[in-house]
Amino acid sequence: MKVLAITVVVLAVLFTLTDRIAVHYADKEAVHLAQAKYGYGNTTDGYMNVSIQGFPFLTQAAGGDFGHVTLTAGNFYVDTTGNAQGGYLNVSSLRLDLNDVNVTSLVARSAEANFVTGTLTLSYKDLSGVATRLMGSGGSLRVSQALGSDGQAARVKVSGTVGGTALNSTGTVLAQGDEISLTVPGVDRASSLWPVNLPQGVGFTRARSTADGVEISLTGHQVTLGSPYGR
Repeated sequence: MKVLAITVVVLAVLFTLTDRIAVHYADKEAVHLAQAKYGYGNTTDGYMNVSIQGFPFLTQAAGGDFGHVTLTAGNFYVDTTGNAQGGYLNVSSLRLDLNDVNVTSLVARSAEANFVTGTLTLSYKDLSGVATRLMGSGGSLRVSQALGSDGQAARVKVSGTVGGTALNSTGTVLAQGDEISLTVPGVDRASSLWPVNLPQGVGFTRARSTADGVEISLTGHQVTLGSPYGR
């Protein structure tokens, strides 16, 4: 009985170890595929992580069904639709929670998530930087929290100088579909637009100003997660 008990314990440990090694490898492979497809972590200090939740992983992998997968990324940038000089906008953080993920094709490396929620955050420092580069006209602009966020429109306070003239305005960060725009009344270039590469079926649903930055919510149903070479 002692030998049997020891054998069972050893086998359990070996299975757990094998399971954790397998999930670690799968996480790294998922990061590689997601970076190639979506471009997150495209700066020297950018990061991206994928974590497959649940135990045992090997049982989930055998059936091709995963209950919960998280993707986190940060310190990457998106560019304006026209690739304007200095138009890059840094994204502080992005988190996607993918629920009920089913691998639809191992050959095509494609999967589908039944339901996805997430949050994208823009810091006021980064918003101030891009506003100054695109709209400052020789002056410096500061973006900060403002009251009055409504639905997909986050209100922000924009202050500073433009062409030697003081500016104290209320701007709007609008998040619709897979695009983010910043509008600042009272400047020559009043609006800029940034597309964000999101999984097919995921879109922005809400934007609000918080003490730490603009927080944008994402939601998706029947979300397609394809290979880097197809949408």
